Amino acid sequence: MKKYSLQFTLLSTQDLGAGNYLLRLVLPPEQGAFPPMAPGQFVQVAVPGGKVLLRRPISICNALPERRELWLLIGRVGRGTSILTALAEGTTLDLLIPLGSTFSLEGIQLPLLVGGGVGIAPMFFLAQAFHDRGIRPSILLGGRTAAHIVLREELGRLGEVYCTTDNGELGVHGRVTDHEILRSGVFDRIYTCGPRVMMLAVAKIAEQRGIDCEVSLENSMACGIGACLCCVEDLIGQGNTCVCTEGPVFNSRLIKKD
Repeated sequence: MKKYSLQFTLLSTQDLGAGNYLLRLVLPPEQGAFPPMAPGQFVQVAVPGGKVLLRRPISICNALPERRELWLLIGRVGRGTSILTALAEGTTLDLLIPLGSTFSLEGIQLPLLVGGGVGIAPMFFLAQAFHDRGIRPSILLGGRTAAHIVLREELGRLGEVYCTTDNGELGVHGRVTDHEILRSGVFDRIYTCGPRVMMLAVAKIAEQRGIDCEVSLENSMACGIGACLCCVEDLIGQGNTCVCTEGPVFNSRLIKKD
């Protein structure tokens, strides 16, 4: 899929709580056609102001070609994301887009999507893609508290949402691996993105149950084009592999669990 360097305009920034923000961007007509993109892909965002050198990799949360609109879910965790989530409406953002591999949807009728933290972003785009195909996916979301499980109402319009929280205030008390749907639900593929320990735990259960599983890795990606080698993952049978170019989506059986 062709990559572009495009100037998007920030439409709005919505504070979702717990340090999470939803940025809505629009591509001005003079930038040309809205590029095709698919669930699992990400963008590299240049941080305005010159105070942060490296671009920030952000998963695509949603793409609305008919409105030339792009959604990015950003967790405020450091200097770069703090700047990005405090920008004024109308700010121009330079994006490398779209980058990385995509989830596999063909032939899947009973998907389970498992997301945690900003890992909810690619799950949202994936849920929208299934919904557009007439499929309501099962969606399992985990967070420390209810506030950490963002976009759950919007996801509820796309599929059946189940939740777990560490403190028990929403859904099942515990981690996503404590939810019965993961251990006994009938699915033909499981997709997951979030903290690495969560993804590996989900993948182990999927593999034990004989269910195909795809994970979206969140390794550090400084360049997004395979030049810096920051994101290399030692895959089973494939050795050192650049996550930014060959991933971030991989079959879970390629990921070392130890």
